[in-house]
Amino acid sequence: MTHPPTPFAYAPAPESRAVVDIAPAYGLFIDGEFTDGSGEERHKTLAPATEEVLAEYVQATEADVDRAVRAAGKAFEKWSALPGAERGKYLFRIARIIQERSRELAVLETLDNGKPIRETRDVDLPLVAAHFFYYAGWADKLDHAGFGPDPKPLGVAGQVIPWNFPLLMLAWKIAPALATGNTVVLKPAETTPLSALFFADICRQAGLPKGVVNIVTGDGRTGAALVAHPDVAKVAFTGSTAVGKAIARQVAGGSKKLTLELGGKGANIVFDDAPIDQAVEGIVNGIFFNQGQVCCAGSRLLVQESIQDELLDSLKRRLATLRLGDPLDKNTDIGAINSAEQLARITALAETGEAEGAERWSAPCELPSNGYWFAPTLFTGVTQAHTVARDEIFGPVLSVLTFRTPDEAVAKANNSQYGLSAGIWTEKGSRILAVANKLRAGVVWANTFNKFDPTSPFGGYKESGFGREGGRHGLEAYLDV
Repeated sequence: MTHPPTPFAYAPAPESRAVVDIAPAYGLFIDGEFTDGSGEERHKTLAPATEEVLAEYVQATEADVDRAVRAAGKAFEKWSALPGAERGKYLFRIARIIQERSRELAVLETLDNGKPIRETRDVDLPLVAAHFFYYAGWADKLDHAGFGPDPKPLGVAGQVIPWNFPLLMLAWKIAPALATGNTVVLKPAETTPLSALFFADICRQAGLPKGVVNIVTGDGRTGAALVAHPDVAKVAFTGSTAVGKAIARQVAGGSKKLTLELGGKGANIVFDDAPIDQAVEGIVNGIFFNQGQVCCAGSRLLVQESIQDELLDSLKRRLATLRLGDPLDKNTDIGAINSAEQLARITALAETGEAEGAERWSAPCELPSNGYWFAPTLFTGVTQAHTVARDEIFGPVLSVLTFRTPDEAVAKANNSQYGLSAGIWTEKGSRILAVANKLRAGVVWANTFNKFDPTSPFGGYKESGFGREGGRHGLEAYLDV
């Protein structure tokens, strides 16, 4: 009796945790030094893949935030007076140190966030360094950025970042702020504070003057205190639309400059002449990269009716090959959901999709017994009225809708309160340009998805926020223009 050949199995390929030395507890980083908070409250940050406690950190109080803002205000006088070339030297130094410590930082980010090491190693960290290199180059060229001769910085920037790309969002915020001569008080997300605290150490290693960058940890109360502080001249927030609206209300009527990068419900449009295999890879990258915890995720697949069956068959075959498991294993494609709270939200919205009559399909995979996990899932038979087609799920869940004509595709893509991203898949350049011009989205990708570059601006329309980060455009939010 002959047995069918056994397919090759993946041997475990874990990245070593030994490259990261996580302290049991962390303080705040204010005026160039790690310091205790003024309150007694502390939080624990967990590894989402195992639920183990990684470290304790401080819940910064209003008094702590005030101390950080004062330190940044004091440092602003000298920092803003430095020639741009001198500021650029510090940014170049930070970028090089990030490259030197990239393996350590990638492992740290994977531990604290839950995303696969392949992503932190090959996407997050190279982009973090690239943003600092890019804005280091702008520091002595601001006169030529198109904002008039000798544009001036604003002062202290209060920055609040999310948990899905902790170090990359830090780079998006801090690099342009420092290049333009501002100083910073940054609050990382409460579930992922560690890479920001390690970045504080990088600032010391780079010899950055005291007070130029300050890190205050804590939950939404700390963020609210930072946004409300009267000496903060500029607020930059990336996160949920609900919190973004609250911040907009809070600063309305005042003189604070504000940029918001909020939620999304990106449409990924596949026309009948698209290369199917290439489109499938783009769909997978669009919604299952970082477990779908991406504001610009392609969470709505709009597929031309005539190729729906062929595309879905191919997509399901591809999803069956994705490997879910230990994020520190180099073979892993799908890591852990960031928190129990986020997993509960994804689960509830997926159940709503089923209750409203959409057909649910999940890739066959075994979920680990510890940690926060959700199998890659897609919904077919979805209409624009379904909750899963309207609400941002922020998880590995794809809603599939169909269209017959380009006009119908555009109408369905734009039928959203969000407007952050979109994708177009077709072999016709004329169709790409025609459709892209009609889409109300800040970023439109053609025959690719989730490609980022520090030279390219990123931001949204409608409830996805306003202002742009990245590129020359990203300087404007930190200049008095």
